[in-house]
Amino acid sequence: MPFVRTAVPKGTETSRKQQIVQGIHDALVEGIGMPKDELFNLVTEYGDGEFFYDRGFNGIARSDDLIVVEITMRRGRSDAMKRDLYAAITRNLEGRAAVSPRDVFIFMHENDYSDWSVGNGVFAMAIAQQRGSDS
Repeated sequence: MPFVRTAVPKGTETSRKQQIVQGIHDALVEGIGMPKDELFNLVTEYGDGEFFYDRGFNGIARSDDLIVVEITMRRGRSDAMKRDLYAAITRNLEGRAAVSPRDVFIFMHENDYSDWSVGNGVFAMAIAQQRGSDS
């Protein structure tokens, strides 16, 4: 279950946030086989003086519309899968939310089941291959 944090410029419309979230989610579902019901994306806004970045880092011209996507998930995806995932996220954000590919930063954090509890205070390692029964 990936957990995603997405930072967007202050004042980003709710509908655009939803398009960004859905673009990221669809890339995860298609790119790494994540189940469709595993949507967990915390969106935060940053304002002037809250996020500083080099607009020309690595030869890429960035705007004031920079989007930061941080994905935390269980380790085990190949570099090729990650490369394809990053491309799909960027493609989806450009096509659905008019975000320039130059303005998409993506960071991956990997860990193990022992680093998670996703409900009821249960150690995720104990339920790694099970579903809850609260529904």
